[in-house]
Amino acid sequence: MGLLNFWARRPLPARRVLEGRYARLEPLDPVRHGDTLFEASMAPGAEQRFRWLTEMPRPRAEFDDWLRTAAASRDPLYFGVVDAANGRCEGRQALMRITPEHGVIELGCILWGPWMARTRIATEAVYLAVRYVFDELGYRRLEWKCDSENGPSRRAAARFGFVYEGLFRQHMVHKGENRDTAWFAMTDGDWAALRTGYERWLEPANFDAAGRQRLRLADCLAPRLSP
Repeated sequence: MGLLNFWARRPLPARRVLEGRYARLEPLDPVRHGDTLFEASMAPGAEQRFRWLTEMPRPRAEFDDWLRTAAASRDPLYFGVVDAANGRCEGRQALMRITPEHGVIELGCILWGPWMARTRIATEAVYLAVRYVFDELGYRRLEWKCDSENGPSRRAAARFGFVYEGLFRQHMVHKGENRDTAWFAMTDGDWAALRTGYERWLEPANFDAAGRQRLRLADCLAPRLSP
């Protein structure tokens, strides 16, 4: 095998801050993030947000127990999603199923509160994670998985440029019920084609004074790589 084709194990992701214009990913911290993340998690619509997660809505004391455990975890490695404008932690997400010897990682455990879902904060939170995985860590593949019945997550994966790769039937039992898992992924080659589109969409000029987008992300990412 020639040197150009040689693959070397990549580093593990670090507990570090990832800075953006609108969002900041901070290693999950019970003291810094506890109050506002609890508010975002338990805001109206919590039952639906937790429907697809392994956890359930919980009282504050149980949430704090979960938060301490999550903050200490290395895999999943949790980040709080912070609104750069006001410093509030409005959601969380994780890098997980980390396989540095193959250069594969998953973006998951996503819970975005109602004040950031479907906003440029959420899109930049994905952008920051993807850029870190590919441009800084040098991984080859980033996965996105969800329950096949989770329509919002499937639509989000497609919007963010992940390619649908298939259905894993009877993949697991989730909260006592069968889960068929929809499998999406982005490769380093995909990212090379998508990066400029993300950055074009995130430019301040793409938003009016009320924060409404002028161009859709899909418009900026086109033409995309074919599956």
